[in-house]
Amino acid sequence: MAKLHIKKGDTVQVMAGESKGAQGVVKKVYPEKSRAIVEGSDIKMMSKHTKPNAANPDGGIVKEEAPIHISNLMVVDPKSGKPTRIGRKEEAGKKVRYAKKSGEVIS
Repeated sequence: MAKLHIKKGDTVQVMAGESKGAQGVVKKVYPEKSRAIVEGSDIKMMSKHTKPNAANPDGGIVKEEAPIHISNLMVVDPKSGKPTRIGRKEEAGKKVRYAKKSGEVIS
């Protein structure tokens, strides 16, 4: 399986689809499906029908973020705030990810 350019906690921008242009934080990544759930105000939502349980005693229809394909997401450069590609390099004996636009290291 190929290594993904997106990790949990990254700030990303949606590049395609109905949420195009929206920015948010990656909440969860599914590498086997090449999808990620992005948390944000303008991000695609889906309706989920739930039975009554302890957390939601009434049950009903709950809105939650829909998984978005990794290819439709780009990491936001921490310096400029614009989408950038990600590179990998070795720094002090440890591999790190960096933004191609600014060269700044991404955690």
